[in-house]
Amino acid sequence: MNILIRKAERKDCARLLELIQELAEFEKAPQEVTVTLSHFEESGFGEKPVWWAFVAEVDGVVEAFALYYIRYSTWKGQRMYLEDILVTEKMRGKNIGTLLFNRLIEEAKEKKLHGMVWQVLNWNKPAIAFYKKYNADLDDEWINCSITF
Repeated sequence: MNILIRKAERKDCARLLELIQELAEFEKAPQEVTVTLSHFEESGFGEKPVWWAFVAEVDGVVEAFALYYIRYSTWKGQRMYLEDILVTEKMRGKNIGTLLFNRLIEEAKEKKLHGMVWQVLNWNKPAIAFYKKYNADLDDEWINCSITF
């Protein structure tokens, strides 16, 4: 099995949306994915990109991704926000998630960011166990809030 971790390219967007849909189905919210391919492409590869990603190719097929953006903390400065990380179900347990996560950490350090933050569903025990291997702080004090327009 040949695994290549690389930066995502515009040509990957359709496949990334397929993987995002797989993630939404895993999280029991398939109807919540409403972004269009053109909006997704423009947001990542247009004149002013707002997200970046790494993909994991296994024998030439994108089987995983990690998508992030830069957020600003008034207490900490610029931090990487990991929006999503997904390894296809058939490829889990093959160290691909570790390779992607380590690449994210490397990227954050290269960009001189002051850390990385993300969310995990409280019922996603495999993901929680994965993050604990990195000594991640899991904070159950904060409540997620959002407004949709």
